[in-house]
Amino acid sequence: MAQTDSSVALEREVSLPMLVLYGLGTTIGAGIYALTGEVAGSAGMRAPLAFLVSALLAGVTALGFAELAGRLPKAAGEAVFVETAFGRRRITGAVGVAVLTAGVVAAATITNAFGGYVAELIDSPRWLLVMALIVVLGGVAVSGVKESVLFAAVLTVVEVIGLGLVLWAGRDSFGDLATRADELIGPPTSLSGWSAVLGGAFLAFFAFLGFEDMDAVAEETTNAKVNLPRAILLTLAITTVLYMTVVAVAVLQVAPDRLAESDAPLALIFEEAGGNPDVLAFIAALAMVNGALVQLVMIPRVVYGLSNLDLLPKWAGEVSPRTHTPVRATLAAAALVMMLAVAIEMEWLARVTSATTMGIFVAINAALIAIKRQGTPSTTFQVPTWVPYVGVIAATGMFVTEVLRIAF
Repeated sequence: MAQTDSSVALEREVSLPMLVLYGLGTTIGAGIYALTGEVAGSAGMRAPLAFLVSALLAGVTALGFAELAGRLPKAAGEAVFVETAFGRRRITGAVGVAVLTAGVVAAATITNAFGGYVAELIDSPRWLLVMALIVVLGGVAVSGVKESVLFAAVLTVVEVIGLGLVLWAGRDSFGDLATRADELIGPPTSLSGWSAVLGGAFLAFFAFLGFEDMDAVAEETTNAKVNLPRAILLTLAITTVLYMTVVAVAVLQVAPDRLAESDAPLALIFEEAGGNPDVLAFIAALAMVNGALVQLVMIPRVVYGLSNLDLLPKWAGEVSPRTHTPVRATLAAAALVMMLAVAIEMEWLARVTSATTMGIFVAINAALIAIKRQGTPSTTFQVPTWVPYVGVIAATGMFVTEVLRIAF
């Protein structure tokens, strides 16, 4: 390991375009490749409406994140937000631990899923594939933030190309969009119809997660006070348009019940158009790789931020003078992720990640309410006062839902 120096700081090397690609990489992950079928099974032809409702639910918290990131562009942003809002070290520490827990468990979940998928293609034990992936991604994360973000950006482009292939496969459906728009996004006429859409929206919500990881590279972003809010909003907007377009084509091209029965619904659409479904499956696997890399970039920077808040020892977040990355924290994160991914069942990991993330969202929206009450206006981006209140309600509903799923 390179010699470290506590006086060494992170370097600002991430531009707005790089940050948007990084944000898209955290959001457009394997979720859209898998969740399309589940949402279609719940909402039927109104699956695009379910994704729109999800975008609105996620959007209120994303707007709050955008304002807070502009106000306080720091690594371990969530902990900094609640520290500024409440000044309670216990709350700050709890949020910091929750962010670290969510990141580690999410990375373990993703790498576990990757190992299971690849093990079906090649004759190799899952645990070995998981360990190999984490070693490679840990090496990328250690090498430098610019290298990590560029690597993630390349994978993001591949993921978007995959969605483009689905749109190409369903290109004949575009002619039906105008005549069947009400069938796709028109409001349901019954309570059961709305219940089905909201059920699909709750499922689709998790395909929009990822914007909350973008503030981890705040201290490595150029003009962070302006670029972070812009990147968060651009990420949400681009993701929403892509998702709604892809899902609309999906349900127009293949019946929702067939999509619901498929483990790889987008690959099914591509296959019916004469394409090789393994191409989409491979891109979905790369999306898993991207999601794991983002977590291994995020976790060490949260450690760095928490050490600057004196909530962790200074040595834990020390930055290498050669790579300008928190090498020690990165290696520790990789080791912990490896142990969890190999030892713990994947479905349980996924549920814990979801519940923890929703709990963080509740805290962040509450922090924005408190900061707004302090009366200091944001100098870059500011949302209406009602936004974090709606965010608290939405996040609390999702948190309770996830806790009940874990309990029962």
